[in-house]
Amino acid sequence: MLKKIKIYGAIFIILVIAFFIFNSYSKNEVGNVSLGLFTTKDIKIQKLSDPEVTGVTCHISNIVADLDFADPSESSISCRQTGEITMAMLANVDTSPGGEVVFKKSKSILFKTLKIKRIFDQSTQTLIYISYSTKEINGSYKHSMSTVPLWGTEAYTAPVLEVK
Repeated sequence: MLKKIKIYGAIFIILVIAFFIFNSYSKNEVGNVSLGLFTTKDIKIQKLSDPEVTGVTCHISNIVADLDFADPSESSISCRQTGEITMAMLANVDTSPGGEVVFKKSKSILFKTLKIKRIFDQSTQTLIYISYSTKEINGSYKHSMSTVPLWGTEAYTAPVLEVK
């Protein structure tokens, strides 16, 4: 009986380790920085192509705590033009001041989510990407922002200046 418990215990431990290894892998992950030998927290770096403006690629870094129920809220984002940006792409972009969420990732089992929102600033012809965490009870003030100017792209149109 004790031998069966040891075997089942060993199988369980192997399955838990395999779960965390496969769960931490993402096809969009381009980097992984360990925060120390005796910690379960790592900085994961992922790439994200904007689904509407495919000429923009963002790299997002955030902390992943494998053995915790919730990951920390800290994140960073950097976006650059990596391809063509056309007027047709901008035709589908939400131009309201609130913008639109282009990426979501769960950060806990208790309703915490990392979100990336795209906002279009028509006055400067710039795409703004902001990363932030939401939590249903109390959101986090921690955020990061990156901009992609349309200057030099096919999508650029001269901003209309307001006359006062």
